[in-house]
Amino acid sequence: MDTSTSPDSSADFQLARLAGAIAEPARARMLGCLMDGHARTATELATVAEVAASTASAHLARLKDERLVELLVQGKHRYFRLASDEVAAALESLMVLAGAPRVPSGQSAPSTASFVPSTPSRLRSARTCYDHMAGTAGVALHDRLHAQGWLSGLHSGSYELTPDGAIALESLGVEVDAVRRSRRRFACACLDWSERRPHLGGALGAAWLQLSLRRGWVRQELDGRALVLTPKAQREMPELFA
Repeated sequence: MDTSTSPDSSADFQLARLAGAIAEPARARMLGCLMDGHARTATELATVAEVAASTASAHLARLKDERLVELLVQGKHRYFRLASDEVAAALESLMVLAGAPRVPSGQSAPSTASFVPSTPSRLRSARTCYDHMAGTAGVALHDRLHAQGWLSGLHSGSYELTPDGAIALESLGVEVDAVRRSRRRFACACLDWSERRPHLGGALGAAWLQLSLRRGWVRQELDGRALVLTPKAQREMPELFA
């Protein structure tokens, strides 16, 4: 049978499936909650949707099947986030039709619940995640490296240095060729457990932290994982640390 002409494969049928997945109030609340860009656990989304954990799991499975959300596994933790920018844009348009105000360019979309991290402030600000930088500073650094045009692959989660990025990091002291020879992933998005947004992981993330420590841009606390950004970082690298 030629499935390309079957009713189940037609665009209008697929649109109806997507609309059905969004139309259920609990699933709509989950999607609206994820519009702020943060990943959340099934338990958190169950609370937002005001449903039992088992019901939330079924709803999330439906949303995942329809490619509206994606599952992220970080160690023993499992998080859900919107599957793509296209999903976010479609949801925003539906919110406008539903009567919600349009979000100005550059601002976060409205959500049904605000993300409030419970991480202690000194760890949330900056800390080590295995061997790379995490916390608010790590997420900001990740975003600024992309904004500088030094990293490519923002939407894939698997990063590569651009030619300008390779030159810039080499000039700062990162031995890019040595990083590439390491037996691990070169550069990737690592979901930050306090910010629920990615920071820079992989061999490049580890090399950047070591460079930052050597240059005195960050200082590691003796009694734990906390990092402190120094005034030197803001003086010498304001485009990345300010």
